[in-house]
Amino acid sequence: MFNKKSDTIPMKKVFVLDTNVLLFDPRSIFKFGNNTVYIPFICIEELDRFKKDQNENGRNARYFSRVVDNLRSRGHVTQGVKLDSGGELVIAPAQKVTSKEKSQGIDLTINDNLILGSAIVLKEEGKDVTLITKDVNLRLKSDIFGIRAEDYGKKGAKLDELYSGYRIFEVTLARLRKFEKDRFLPLDEEELTEIHPNEYLIVCEVNNDRHRLLGRYSREKGGVVPLIKNREGVWGIHPKNVEQQFALDALLNEEVKLVTLVGKAGTGKTLLAIAAGLEMTVISNKYGRVLVSRPIQPMGKDLGYLPGDVNDKLAPWMQPIFDNMDFLFGQQKGHNSSSWEDLIDQGILHVEPLTYIRGRTIPEQYMIVDEAQNLSPHEVKTIITRAGEGTKIVLTGDCEQIDSPYLDSINNGLAYCVDRLKSGDMIGHATLRIGERSQLSEFASKLL
Repeated sequence: MFNKKSDTIPMKKVFVLDTNVLLFDPRSIFKFGNNTVYIPFICIEELDRFKKDQNENGRNARYFSRVVDNLRSRGHVTQGVKLDSGGELVIAPAQKVTSKEKSQGIDLTINDNLILGSAIVLKEEGKDVTLITKDVNLRLKSDIFGIRAEDYGKKGAKLDELYSGYRIFEVTLARLRKFEKDRFLPLDEEELTEIHPNEYLIVCEVNNDRHRLLGRYSREKGGVVPLIKNREGVWGIHPKNVEQQFALDALLNEEVKLVTLVGKAGTGKTLLAIAAGLEMTVISNKYGRVLVSRPIQPMGKDLGYLPGDVNDKLAPWMQPIFDNMDFLFGQQKGHNSSSWEDLIDQGILHVEPLTYIRGRTIPEQYMIVDEAQNLSPHEVKTIITRAGEGTKIVLTGDCEQIDSPYLDSINNGLAYCVDRLKSGDMIGHATLRIGERSQLSEFASKLL
């Protein structure tokens, strides 16, 4: 099964990949270094069922097939072919467990058990085996049979360790007064090494957190600058807490091209994003159009299952956005447009699903992607790379409300984006923890 030449060199690790890993990241086979990647044949069978789908799973299945087809020129996949990463890829029939003590209780008519069986047989052959799967139950089964199993993606991280986008920054009274007077607080080299670009600071006096000012670190200026002020509010909306002030500053800052807002339900993420988009487009004319979108879960689901025309099909998915629009236009009594439908008719506001975003270029738009926690890292990359010249992208979501079976609170596109892009000069982030929807909503969010 394996190339006999490998017997003369130190034993490599063997990573057995589940189908869901290949659907999540079709290039995952190149991510295991100088080791052996083993894919049971049943995974190819499962991928074959996805190849005609027009969603992300279908595209990834087709992409993986093309990658493997190109690798076939290097040798026979059942004997192992060399990968660019230095490792080896083996695709072979699923190995059935024959030992009585292991085969009892394993139903080999179930695909997951065939994948697990392959891992068991490889371990019995003396291989250092790890099963990689995004299926929690399969990882549990692996533990029962003594097979090491891991999730694919970010490991060892916790949601409460995710970059928050702001910190408390204590200074002397003299420095605090200088910041208030000069509207700028220079930072020394030691302080600069700890702070990310566009990170928000609650600048307070040492041992007196009530005496404080709010600011944002500007790497270009080498210090802290005040937040953007808007006394009349943003499309009739005023921030209700410090976190919302940080969020609005990032949303209104033209130098920040990508904003991520993370927070539980009722913290105002979507409302603030849409309000800022309308303000920057309709009032300030900084952008040509506000584009509001959200993934249809599962992303790319055929809208034809719902009756009516395209607007009727979209209505159930987009209703949360329409609710926010109704509220915002209720606050903006003096605006010329009587409703958000007028802006849609004028082409200034556009609401659509993310289903057909691949291949597009989106220039000079204020693009808001709601519920971004239901996107995979690859899908988030696809969206951000659609941005044309002059476009700003806002990703909002709650990392604790995941609808996809293959994503979790830390291994989703929104959290991935926050973690990987926090060092960029054009990136802004804010975490919202205080619920402002209603007392009842906040009470239920904490206790239920």
